[in-house]
Amino acid sequence: MKAAPFDYVVPGSIAEAVDHLADAGGDANVLAGGQTLVPLLALRMATPTLLVDVNSIAALSEISRTATGTRIGATVRQNRVLTDPVIATHVPVLPRATAFVGHHQTRNRGTIGGSVALGEPAAEYPATIVALGATIEAQSQRGTRHIPAHDFYLGPYTTALEPDELITAIQIPDWPPGTITLVHEVTRRPGDFALVGLVALFAVDAARITRAGIAWFGMGPQPLRSAAAEAALAGASFADIDFAGLAQLALSDTDPMDDAQATAAYRRTVGARIFERLTRAALGTRRAA
Repeated sequence: MKAAPFDYVVPGSIAEAVDHLADAGGDANVLAGGQTLVPLLALRMATPTLLVDVNSIAALSEISRTATGTRIGATVRQNRVLTDPVIATHVPVLPRATAFVGHHQTRNRGTIGGSVALGEPAAEYPATIVALGATIEAQSQRGTRHIPAHDFYLGPYTTALEPDELITAIQIPDWPPGTITLVHEVTRRPGDFALVGLVALFAVDAARITRAGIAWFGMGPQPLRSAAAEAALAGASFADIDFAGLAQLALSDTDPMDDAQATAAYRRTVGARIFERLTRAALGTRRAA
C-alpha cells in the first residue's frame, strides 16, 4: 500500500516545529528516525494530514552535561548512543541497553526520542529511562514541560505527551560512580522485541545498597517500575538480601499477559529466574566480601 496524502514540512527550529504541531490541531505526526512511523504510513495505520520532519533541527541532536546529569537530544541516533564518550562515562547503562535495540542498520536511523515517544511496552529505551529516573523534556507553544519517565507511560503506546508537544530531550540524573548496572532480555531472535526484559541499577557503598532503580519491559502494557523492590533495597545490607524473595517482590509490580509469543506464566517464571540470577551474580560477591 501507499501512504494516504499528507502535507510535509521541514522546520529549521524547535519553535517552528511546535508552531506546526499547534496549527495541525492534533492531526500531525513527527518524523525523526521513521523506523515505526514510515511502515505505519505505508499500511495506512497512521493517516496524519501533516508530517513534521525534525531531522534538520540541530538543537535536537545535541548531547551535553548539566549541573545534575546528562541531557540527550531527541534525534540522537541509536548508534551514536553506543559510541558517544559522554554517555559512556555518565550513563553506561544506556549503551548496554542500546546493544539490544533492533539491528545495526535500524540503529543508524532510529532515534532515542522516537523510541521514548512511541512507548512500545517491550522496547528497551522506555524501561531504561524509567529505571534511571529520567525526565522527558517536551515543548509546545505553551512552554517547556518536564515529565518524570515513570509518569510518562500510561498504557500500550499511550503517553502523557500532548498532541501539540514535541519531545526535545531526555534528561538523565547522575548516578554515583561504581553503580552496578544490569540489562538483560529474552527474545526469540536477536533484534526482536523482548518476551521478558529487565533493566536495573544499584548504587552501592562498602556495605550496602544506597539506591536502586528497577524496570521491566515485555512484562505488561507499558514499561513497569518495580517500586516495591527498589524500596526494599534502599539502605539494605548485602548480607541481608534474600535474592529469591527479592525476585518475587520485583515481579509483584508487573502485569504480564498471554499473547502469541509467550504466556503470562512463562514471563513470570523467566522474569523471576533472570532477576534472581543476575542480582545474585552482581551483588552476591559483595556479600562474600
